[in-house]
Order: sequence, then C-alpha cells, then structure tokens
Amino acid sequence: MDKTVPDLAAALADIADGMTLMIGGFGGAGAPIELIHALIDRFRATGSPTNLTIVNNNAGNGRIGIAAMIDAGMVAKMICSFPRSADPRAFTEKYLAGQIELELVPQGTLAERIRAGGAGIPAFYTPTSYGTDLAKGKPEAEFDGRMYVQERWLKADVALIKAELADRQGNLTYRKAARNFSPLMAAAAGLTVVQAMRVVEPGAIDPEQVITPGLFVNRIVEIADAQQEEALMRAGVAYS
Repeated sequence: MDKTVPDLAAALADIADGMTLMIGGFGGAGAPIELIHALIDRFRATGSPTNLTIVNNNAGNGRIGIAAMIDAGMVAKMICSFPRSADPRAFTEKYLAGQIELELVPQGTLAERIRAGGAGIPAFYTPTSYGTDLAKGKPEAEFDGRMYVQERWLKADVALIKAELADRQGNLTYRKAARNFSPLMAAAAGLTVVQAMRVVEPGAIDPEQVITPGLFVNRIVEIADAQQEEALMRAGVAYS
C-alpha cells in the first residue's frame, strides 16, 4: 500500500510515446513543475516520450513547464481552454508552423469532460458552444426547448498532479486554488503520479480533509521545495 517512490525518474518511468497526459494546474496554481521538467530531462537524454497529447487549462507560459515541453518538440496536440497566456510564444510558434494540433474546449466543458471520464460517463449534453464553430460536427439535441451539444468524456493514460499533503497510501490534500483540475484528473487517468510537498504516515490526514482518495493515486514523490511557475517567470528562467 506504500505508493511512495524514491525520485522523479521512478515516478515517470512508464510514460511512453503517443500517450495522453493530463497535467494539473490553473496557470501556475497547482502546476507540477518538477514532474514536467523531469520528463523533459528524460526526453533530452533518450528522445522519449514524444508525440504526446496534453490536457491542461492552458498551453503553457514562457519557457518553463508545459511551454518548455512544447518547445522541446514533445507535444503533438494540446486540449485546453486558453492557448494564449501572458507569454504564449512556445505554443503560438509551433501552431503557426503547423507542428502542433489544438482542440479548443470551453473551460467548464473541459472540467466536465474530465469528470465524466473519471465517472464512466461516455457523453453528456451542454448548451455551451451551441451555434459556434466549436460545435461543428458534434451531435445536437433539444431538451425543454433549448438546444444542447453532445460532448464526449476525456480520459488519459497518465495524470501528473501536485498535492500539498499525501499519505503513503495516496490520500491527498491541496493548497487552496492549487486544487483546480487535479482531483478530476486523478480519477480520469489510468496512472496518477503525484508530487507532494510533504508525505505523512497513514492516518495523519483527517479523513474529512481528504480531497483525492488513495484509490485514484499510483505513485507519490515528495518535493518539499516545489517551484512556482510565476516565480520562475519573474526570474526569467528558461527550461527549454
């Protein structure tokens, strides 16, 4: 039941070419920077993983995190709500060059598609996007006099998320807004890898405070001094 692993390399060992990765974070809040950068390190050393599909709220910022993955040529497709950010250079350059695909999803729809994936609901209807280009080619139906668009679930091979506390059995808590998409992603992925600020013994977290049950977590690595995306941006750090 002990789901802790010794280092980032061990946590990421099974990620392979062509996989779909859900990566937690809302901007910098809850972004698992150390997991992302360790995956970039592995790509630089081995050439793998590549041809990845990334599911996130945005398409990265500056030259760190997801943007650095895009810069490195690891990402074939982004599924996100906000491809533009304060510094969207990495995604914009690849997209204009035809080197990366974009599936644009309204933010609430993105969250619900991920939730549906974790709940085993293959499709649902929402009025969001009806009558827009985002609805083209999707089934539509009328309910109680209003038109709705069918959206499909989103699932992933792997979820990379950041937690505040984790016990060794995988029960998680999050710090404030860092919670965002992470609990949904943990449930919707075949393998959930967590970087936690602190790992404690089972029973040390009040069960009433657990947000993600250990059932949805496979690996935990403790990163006590985790970096924050905004701080790296202000410092002008480039990981690409």
